[in-house]
Amino acid sequence: MKFTLRPWNINDLDNLVRYANNYKIAKNMSDGFPHPYTIEAGKAFIENMANNPNNLIFAIDINEEAVGAIGVHPQTDIHRKNAEMGYWLAEPFWGKGIISGAIKEIVEIAFKNFDINRIFARPFGSNLASQKVLEKAGFKLEARFEKTLIKNGELEDELVYAIRN
Repeated sequence: MKFTLRPWNINDLDNLVRYANNYKIAKNMSDGFPHPYTIEAGKAFIENMANNPNNLIFAIDINEEAVGAIGVHPQTDIHRKNAEMGYWLAEPFWGKGIISGAIKEIVEIAFKNFDINRIFARPFGSNLASQKVLEKAGFKLEARFEKTLIKNGELEDELVYAIRN
């Protein structure tokens, strides 16, 4: 399925709220990703995108509709040669190769635009789909920290996947 990565804009608000308001997505995200996902949360996210030029955070667009997000966040201080990647995709588009394609595209963009040599992602140990997507996109498992994260009252393993330039 064809997709493009593009900047967020206020016209994406309805689709953002509709697709992000899904427990199956929120359960695999940090607590900064709200559930339920409200109009206020969507407005705050889109406004933050407009005011934060140091991050590359794009809408995943299919047929002129924002159906997910993918971003790379450069690190600072002694971690400045690294960037963290995060992403989510609307459930109707799962299993179609979209997110692995988006990961490959944003990795290329990030290595061109930032002075970094490593991009990492930290999926939960229980998120097998995300682990498979990262591996498909060329990321390697670097570490597993057992029972270090707490999500919805459950301890989760934290995995660290990375790709190097």
